[in-house]
Amino acid sequence: MRIKIMLAAAALSVASHAAMAGELTGTLDKIRSTGVITIGHRESSTPFSFYDGNEKVVGYAMDLCYLAADTVKARLGLPKLEVKLVPVTPSNRIPSVLNGTIDMECGTTTNNIERQKVVGFSTTYFVAANRFMAKKSANLRTLDDLRGKIAVSTIGSTNLKQLSELNVQRNLGLTILAAKDNGEAFRMLESDRADAFVMDDILLYSRMAHSTAPGDYMVSEEALSVEPYGIMLRRDDPAFKKVVDDAMASVYRSGEIRKIYARWFQAPIPPSDINLNVPISAPLQRTIEHLIDSGDPAAYLSGSPTQ
Repeated sequence: MRIKIMLAAAALSVASHAAMAGELTGTLDKIRSTGVITIGHRESSTPFSFYDGNEKVVGYAMDLCYLAADTVKARLGLPKLEVKLVPVTPSNRIPSVLNGTIDMECGTTTNNIERQKVVGFSTTYFVAANRFMAKKSANLRTLDDLRGKIAVSTIGSTNLKQLSELNVQRNLGLTILAAKDNGEAFRMLESDRADAFVMDDILLYSRMAHSTAPGDYMVSEEALSVEPYGIMLRRDDPAFKKVVDDAMASVYRSGEIRKIYARWFQAPIPPSDINLNVPISAPLQRTIEHLIDSGDPAAYLSGSPTQ
């Protein structure tokens, strides 16, 4: 009788795993089959996703993505899960998600309605604003001050697209340059090949803090847009998005997000040990409370959240 019970239990277990395997589709099925989850990361987007002094990929976004990977491992019941890291750039990050090179992209990618037509996003983990950096000596404070000047932004970014649109709408007469990444864009500003560097404010503050002469630069008070960041995923894969969002919800509801945030925005950041001293903003606080994943900037402002 005992042998019959054990055989029945084993058969039930096999059937259960088979049923689970049969139910899996998309990214979760790919991960279960390969035992690998592939994370796309940025190389120099401090403090979100970058190489530290030991050439290890670290950052605020990476902490959250590693937690998401742990949740995927637990949800699939895998004894081990290999995390493969692949560097991506603003120009190849979306194609890398679409062609299956990476399963998640963890950096500074803006979730907007246009991008949601081709890719998906997790619950938002940061809300930035599009601004510009200039040298204080240039006395450039507003977008109108940039008339006839040279402005640079990063290729493949929403910032470059918006700058081009504003240039036409407001007849600014800008010469717009496209840099391969944020590091090159800043070097163009630093060497006076550009008068302004247009990018998300948190990335501008980080670049300024890590420069050789932080006091030489200023970031505009005028915000050109709201930029919510999320983990980029493949579109139309609700099962995988749910697992990732569940990981985010757990971190938010437990309060652990505040410790993770403080580590990267309110403490010295390796390898230079510079403290950005950026408190949690009202839009991010709103996101934490309501688990917002919207591509509509209005969802992060006053009024009822749009999910």
